[in-house]
Amino acid sequence: MVTASVGFQCPQCVHEGAKSIRPTRTIAGGRTIARPTVTYALIAICVAVFGLESVTGTNAAIDRFGMAGYYIAHDGQAYRLLTSAFLHAGFLHIAFNMYVLYALAPMVEAFLGHVRFAVLYLVAALGGSVASYFFSSPLVPSVGASGAIFGVMAALVVVAHRIKADVRQPLTLIAVNLALGFAISGVDWRAHLGGLVVGAALAAVFAYAPPHPGVQAVAVVAVLAVLVVLYVTRTNHLQQQFANFAHSFVHTWGRTTTV
Repeated sequence: MVTASVGFQCPQCVHEGAKSIRPTRTIAGGRTIARPTVTYALIAICVAVFGLESVTGTNAAIDRFGMAGYYIAHDGQAYRLLTSAFLHAGFLHIAFNMYVLYALAPMVEAFLGHVRFAVLYLVAALGGSVASYFFSSPLVPSVGASGAIFGVMAALVVVAHRIKADVRQPLTLIAVNLALGFAISGVDWRAHLGGLVVGAALAAVFAYAPPHPGVQAVAVVAVLAVLVVLYVTRTNHLQQQFANFAHSFVHTWGRTTTV
């Protein structure tokens, strides 16, 4: 027998009672979590990748896996849209991004749960890369987790609004970082905006749509479909540009060559 608050219970009754208790869930439908393990895993992956960059050479890693429109459109290396989100251009770059991720992401992960937070982070990272791919020069590489982190910041605003908390602090943080992106040369503000929009959209779905996995999965697929359309549109445009340039170059070269 097992001692209870009043009297005793048989072990089988205790076991069956424990199995019948339903796990508590967040408003978004995810299970409540004890630790933000996805956040810690993402930080660990970024730090490990940066360590590999330091060994193999940062420039070489960026050339091979960074977000570069030419290689994506010309050589079909679409994987760069995601791998670039785990690369960083220097120590200060990764230190700032990982600090913001460590400070803000656990709150978002606690509200959404592990799976939904992981989906939001990765799709926001992809959204930032697609925005950079669509609007930036195909000859300028871009790297960093900033697109995904802006998605996390946007999600924090949506979460705070959903639970009727004060949103002024996360809104101020977003405004300051966006302003810095426009003010400092060499910062890919297009990726910031892309991650921000995608993160806000997914967080709104998770926070306000019915907490049903099927409904939320359809919304995630819809966001991915929009990103695919943008990717295909930009790829076709760049390929046409490359073809026109090659034709023009060959035509000019043939007319100006002398012997």
